[in-house]
Amino acid sequence: MNGISQSAASQHIRELENRLGAPLLDRSSRPFTLTPAGRLYADLCRDVLRRYEEFEIALEALKTEVEGVVRVASIYSIGLSEMTFLKEEFARRYPSAHLNVEYLRPEKVYEAVLDDRADLGLLSYATPSRELVAIPWRQERMVLAASPSHPLARKSSVQPEELAGVDFVAFDEDLPICREINRFLKSRGIEVNRTMHFDNIQMIIQAVVLGAGVSILPQRSLTAEIKLGRLVGIPIEAELVRPLGIIHRKRKKFNKAAALFLELLQEQPAAEMQPA
Repeated sequence: MNGISQSAASQHIRELENRLGAPLLDRSSRPFTLTPAGRLYADLCRDVLRRYEEFEIALEALKTEVEGVVRVASIYSIGLSEMTFLKEEFARRYPSAHLNVEYLRPEKVYEAVLDDRADLGLLSYATPSRELVAIPWRQERMVLAASPSHPLARKSSVQPEELAGVDFVAFDEDLPICREINRFLKSRGIEVNRTMHFDNIQMIIQAVVLGAGVSILPQRSLTAEIKLGRLVGIPIEAELVRPLGIIHRKRKKFNKAAALFLELLQEQPAAEMQPA
Protein backbone atom coordinates (compact mmCIF):
# COMPACT_ATOMS: atom_id res chain seq x y z
CA MET A 1 0.00 0.00 0.00
CA ASN A 2 2.90 2.37 0.71
CA GLY A 3 5.17 1.20 -2.11
CA ILE A 4 7.60 -0.59 0.24
CA SER A 5 8.56 -4.25 -0.11
CA GLN A 6 8.14 -6.63 2.81
CA SER A 7 11.90 -7.16 3.12
CA ALA A 8 12.60 -3.42 3.17
CA ALA A 9 9.93 -2.90 5.81
CA SER A 10 11.36 -5.72 7.97
CA GLN A 11 14.88 -4.29 7.69
CA HIS A 12 13.65 -0.82 8.61
CA ILE A 13 11.85 -2.12 11.70
CA ARG A 14 14.95 -4.05 12.86
CA GLU A 15 17.13 -0.95 12.41
CA LEU A 16 14.58 1.07 14.36
CA GLU A 17 14.54 -1.51 17.17
CA ASN A 18 18.36 -1.41 17.33
CA ARG A 19 18.35 2.38 17.52
CA LEU A 20 15.66 2.48 20.22
CA GLY A 21 17.11 -0.44 22.14
CA ALA A 22 13.74 -2.19 22.49
CA PRO A 23 11.72 -4.70 20.46
CA LEU A 24 8.67 -3.17 18.77
CA LEU A 25 7.07 -6.39 17.52
CA ASP A 26 6.27 -9.61 19.31
CA ARG A 27 7.33 -12.17 16.72
CA SER A 28 6.42 -15.22 18.79
CA SER A 29 2.88 -15.36 17.39
CA ARG A 30 1.15 -14.94 14.05
CA PRO A 31 0.06 -12.38 13.12
CA PHE A 32 2.71 -10.21 14.81
CA THR A 33 1.52 -7.97 17.63
CA LEU A 34 2.99 -4.80 19.11
CA THR A 35 5.04 -4.92 22.29
CA PRO A 36 4.40 -2.22 24.94
CA ALA A 37 7.31 -0.27 23.42
CA GLY A 38 5.79 -0.79 19.97
CA ARG A 39 2.47 0.63 21.11
CA LEU A 40 4.21 3.71 22.53
CA TYR A 41 6.07 4.24 19.25
CA ALA A 42 2.91 3.70 17.17
CA ASP A 43 1.06 6.30 19.26
CA LEU A 44 3.94 8.73 18.73
CA CYS A 45 3.81 8.18 14.96
CA ARG A 46 0.04 8.74 14.89
CA ASP A 47 0.47 11.98 16.85
CA VAL A 48 3.19 13.18 14.48
CA LEU A 49 1.08 12.39 11.41
CA ARG A 50 -1.98 14.03 12.94
CA ARG A 51 0.00 17.18 13.83
CA TYR A 52 1.44 17.31 10.30
CA GLU A 53 -2.04 16.95 8.82
CA GLU A 54 -3.25 19.81 11.03
CA PHE A 55 -0.27 21.89 9.88
CA GLU A 56 -1.11 21.28 6.22
CA ILE A 57 -4.74 22.22 6.82
CA ALA A 58 -3.78 25.41 8.68
CA LEU A 59 -1.33 26.31 5.92
CA GLU A 60 -3.94 25.67 3.25
CA ALA A 61 -6.40 27.93 5.07
CA LEU A 62 -4.00 30.82 4.43
CA LYS A 63 -4.33 30.31 0.69
CA THR A 64 -7.17 31.81 -1.31
CA GLU A 65 -7.31 29.08 -3.97
CA VAL A 66 -8.82 25.74 -3.01
CA GLU A 67 -6.26 23.00 -3.54
CA GLY A 68 -5.70 19.51 -2.21
CA VAL A 69 -7.02 15.99 -2.68
CA VAL A 70 -10.33 14.63 -1.41
CA ARG A 71 -10.26 10.88 -0.81
CA VAL A 72 -13.68 9.22 -0.99
CA ALA A 73 -14.60 5.57 -0.43
CA SER A 74 -17.99 4.67 -1.88
CA ILE A 75 -20.11 1.60 -2.37
CA TYR A 76 -20.52 0.77 -6.06
CA SER A 77 -24.15 1.79 -6.49
CA ILE A 78 -23.66 5.31 -5.11
CA GLY A 79 -20.52 5.76 -7.14
CA LEU A 80 -22.13 4.73 -10.42
CA SER A 81 -25.25 6.86 -9.98
CA GLU A 82 -23.73 9.94 -8.37
CA MET A 83 -20.03 10.40 -8.98
CA THR A 84 -20.15 11.60 -12.57
CA PHE A 85 -22.20 14.63 -11.57
CA LEU A 86 -20.29 15.20 -8.31
CA LYS A 87 -16.90 15.06 -10.03
CA GLU A 88 -17.97 17.46 -12.77
CA GLU A 89 -19.55 19.93 -10.36
CA PHE A 90 -16.61 19.80 -7.92
CA ALA A 91 -14.13 20.34 -10.77
CA ARG A 92 -16.20 23.27 -12.06
CA ARG A 93 -16.20 24.96 -8.66
CA TYR A 94 -12.65 24.14 -7.58
CA PRO A 95 -10.49 23.35 -10.63
CA SER A 96 -7.26 23.13 -8.59
CA ALA A 97 -8.64 20.48 -6.22
CA HIS A 98 -8.77 16.75 -6.99
CA LEU A 99 -11.36 14.11 -6.14
CA ASN A 100 -10.12 10.52 -5.80
CA VAL A 101 -12.86 7.89 -5.47
CA GLU A 102 -12.41 4.22 -4.59
CA TYR A 103 -15.34 1.83 -4.98
CA LEU A 104 -15.58 -0.81 -2.27
CA ARG A 105 -17.89 -3.21 -0.44
CA PRO A 106 -19.62 -1.62 2.58
CA GLU A 107 -17.31 -3.16 5.21
CA LYS A 108 -14.28 -1.96 3.22
CA VAL A 109 -15.68 1.59 3.16
CA TYR A 110 -15.73 1.56 6.97
CA GLU A 111 -12.17 0.19 7.05
CA ALA A 112 -10.87 2.83 4.64
CA VAL A 113 -12.31 5.67 6.73
CA LEU A 114 -11.14 4.19 10.04
CA ASP A 115 -7.63 3.61 8.64
CA ASP A 116 -7.59 7.20 7.31
CA ARG A 117 -7.20 6.01 3.73
CA ALA A 118 -10.37 7.98 2.94
CA ASP A 119 -11.61 11.32 4.22
CA LEU A 120 -15.26 10.46 3.59
CA GLY A 121 -17.27 7.29 3.07
CA LEU A 122 -20.53 7.03 1.13
CA LEU A 123 -22.74 4.03 1.79
CA SER A 124 -26.23 2.84 2.64
CA TYR A 125 -27.48 2.18 6.17
CA ALA A 126 -24.53 4.14 7.60
CA THR A 127 -23.89 3.26 11.23
CA PRO A 128 -22.09 5.56 13.71
CA SER A 129 -19.63 4.23 16.28
CA ARG A 130 -17.23 5.45 18.93
CA GLU A 131 -14.80 6.42 16.18
CA LEU A 132 -17.17 7.34 13.34
CA VAL A 133 -19.75 10.02 12.62
CA ALA A 134 -22.65 9.04 10.34
CA ILE A 135 -24.46 11.91 8.59
CA PRO A 136 -27.85 11.19 6.97
CA TRP A 137 -27.65 12.11 3.29
CA ARG A 138 -30.92 11.12 1.60
CA GLN A 139 -33.40 8.30 1.21
CA GLU A 140 -33.93 6.45 -2.07
CA ARG A 141 -37.24 4.89 -3.03
CA MET A 142 -37.07 1.12 -3.56
CA VAL A 143 -39.06 -0.45 -6.41
CA LEU A 144 -39.57 -3.87 -7.94
CA ALA A 145 -37.14 -4.38 -10.82
CA ALA A 146 -38.37 -6.77 -13.52
CA SER A 147 -37.71 -7.54 -17.17
CA PRO A 148 -40.39 -6.17 -19.54
CA SER A 149 -41.51 -9.75 -20.29
CA HIS A 150 -42.22 -10.61 -16.64
CA PRO A 151 -45.94 -11.01 -15.75
CA LEU A 152 -45.67 -8.33 -13.05
CA ALA A 153 -44.16 -5.83 -15.51
CA ARG A 154 -47.61 -4.96 -16.86
CA LYS A 155 -48.82 -3.69 -13.50
CA SER A 156 -48.74 0.00 -12.53
CA SER A 157 -47.90 -1.00 -8.94
CA VAL A 158 -47.63 -4.19 -6.89
CA GLN A 159 -48.82 -5.17 -3.47
CA PRO A 160 -46.06 -6.81 -1.39
CA GLU A 161 -48.15 -9.99 -1.15
CA GLU A 162 -47.93 -10.42 -4.93
CA LEU A 163 -44.24 -11.27 -4.51
CA ALA A 164 -44.99 -14.53 -2.70
CA GLY A 165 -43.30 -17.41 -4.51
CA VAL A 166 -41.71 -15.33 -7.29
CA ASP A 167 -38.18 -16.03 -8.51
CA PHE A 168 -36.05 -13.43 -6.75
CA VAL A 169 -32.48 -12.20 -7.29
CA ALA A 170 -31.13 -11.23 -3.89
CA PHE A 171 -28.19 -9.45 -2.30
CA ASP A 172 -25.56 -11.41 -0.37
CA GLU A 173 -26.86 -12.08 3.12
CA ASP A 174 -24.03 -10.23 4.88
CA LEU A 175 -25.04 -6.89 3.32
CA PRO A 176 -27.27 -4.44 5.25
CA ILE A 177 -29.60 -3.96 2.28
CA CYS A 178 -30.26 -7.72 2.19
CA ARG A 179 -31.13 -7.76 5.88
CA GLU A 180 -33.55 -4.84 5.41
CA ILE A 181 -35.28 -6.44 2.41
CA ASN A 182 -35.53 -9.77 4.27
CA ARG A 183 -37.01 -7.97 7.28
CA PHE A 184 -39.56 -6.28 5.03
CA LEU A 185 -40.59 -9.56 3.38
CA LYS A 186 -40.75 -11.42 6.70
CA SER A 187 -42.91 -8.70 8.27
CA ARG A 188 -45.43 -9.33 5.49
CA GLY A 189 -45.18 -13.11 5.74
CA ILE A 190 -43.79 -13.33 2.21
CA GLU A 191 -41.55 -16.16 0.99
CA VAL A 192 -39.72 -15.69 -2.32
CA ASN A 193 -37.71 -18.19 -4.36
CA ARG A 194 -34.12 -16.87 -4.25
CA THR A 195 -32.52 -17.96 -7.51
CA MET A 196 -29.25 -15.99 -7.27
CA HIS A 197 -27.48 -13.59 -4.97
CA PHE A 198 -24.77 -10.99 -5.59
CA ASP A 199 -22.81 -8.40 -3.64
CA ASN A 200 -23.61 -5.40 -5.86
CA ILE A 201 -26.56 -3.81 -7.63
CA GLN A 202 -25.12 -3.94 -11.15
CA MET A 203 -24.81 -7.74 -11.11
CA ILE A 204 -28.37 -8.04 -9.81
CA ILE A 205 -29.61 -5.72 -12.57
CA GLN A 206 -27.95 -7.89 -15.23
CA ALA A 207 -29.46 -11.05 -13.75
CA VAL A 208 -32.94 -9.47 -13.77
CA VAL A 209 -32.45 -8.30 -17.37
CA LEU A 210 -31.59 -11.89 -18.33
CA GLY A 211 -34.79 -13.18 -16.71
CA ALA A 212 -33.39 -14.80 -13.57
CA GLY A 213 -36.16 -13.24 -11.50
CA VAL A 214 -37.28 -9.93 -10.05
CA SER A 215 -35.55 -7.93 -7.35
CA ILE A 216 -36.11 -4.98 -5.02
CA LEU A 217 -33.68 -2.18 -5.86
CA PRO A 218 -33.25 1.60 -5.48
CA GLN A 219 -35.14 3.29 -8.29
CA ARG A 220 -32.25 5.65 -9.09
CA SER A 221 -29.99 2.72 -9.92
CA LEU A 222 -32.40 1.53 -12.64
CA THR A 223 -32.59 4.79 -14.61
CA ALA A 224 -30.28 3.79 -17.48
CA GLU A 225 -31.78 0.32 -17.97
CA ILE A 226 -35.34 1.68 -17.89
CA LYS A 227 -34.47 4.26 -20.56
CA LEU A 228 -33.07 1.47 -22.75
CA GLY A 229 -36.23 -0.59 -22.27
CA ARG A 230 -34.32 -3.45 -20.64
CA LEU A 231 -36.05 -3.14 -17.27
CA VAL A 232 -39.15 -1.73 -15.64
CA GLY A 233 -39.32 -0.30 -12.13
CA ILE A 234 -42.69 -1.05 -10.54
CA PRO A 235 -43.74 0.93 -7.43
CA ILE A 236 -44.39 -1.21 -4.37
CA GLU A 237 -47.47 -0.33 -2.32
CA ALA A 238 -45.44 0.02 0.87
CA GLU A 239 -42.96 2.46 2.40
CA LEU A 240 -39.59 0.97 1.49
CA VAL A 241 -36.49 3.16 1.15
CA ARG A 242 -32.73 2.83 1.20
CA PRO A 243 -31.11 5.45 3.45
CA LEU A 244 -27.77 6.78 2.26
CA GLY A 245 -25.21 8.29 4.61
CA ILE A 246 -21.82 9.95 4.80
CA ILE A 247 -19.26 8.73 7.34
CA HIS A 248 -16.01 10.23 8.61
CA ARG A 249 -13.78 9.84 11.62
CA LYS A 250 -14.71 11.79 14.72
CA ARG A 251 -12.62 14.93 15.22
CA LYS A 252 -11.37 14.53 11.66
CA LYS A 253 -9.45 17.59 10.48
CA PHE A 254 -10.54 18.13 6.88
CA ASN A 255 -8.46 20.05 4.39
CA LYS A 256 -10.35 22.84 2.66
CA ALA A 257 -11.09 20.74 -0.43
CA ALA A 258 -12.60 17.89 1.64
CA ALA A 259 -14.68 20.32 3.71
CA LEU A 260 -16.08 21.91 0.54
CA PHE A 261 -16.82 18.51 -1.03
CA LEU A 262 -18.76 17.59 2.12
CA GLU A 263 -20.73 20.82 1.70
CA LEU A 264 -21.46 19.87 -1.92
CA LEU A 265 -22.83 16.51 -0.80
CA GLN A 266 -25.03 18.13 1.83
CA GLU A 267 -26.61 20.58 -0.58
CA GLN A 268 -29.29 17.91 -1.12
CA PRO A 269 -31.80 17.63 1.76
CA ALA A 270 -30.81 14.71 3.98
CA ALA A 271 -34.23 13.02 3.97
CA GLU A 272 -35.26 13.96 0.43
CA MET A 273 -37.42 11.35 -1.23
CA GLN A 274 -36.53 10.89 -4.87
CA PRO A 275 -39.54 11.19 -7.21
CA ALA A 276 -41.14 8.02 -8.54
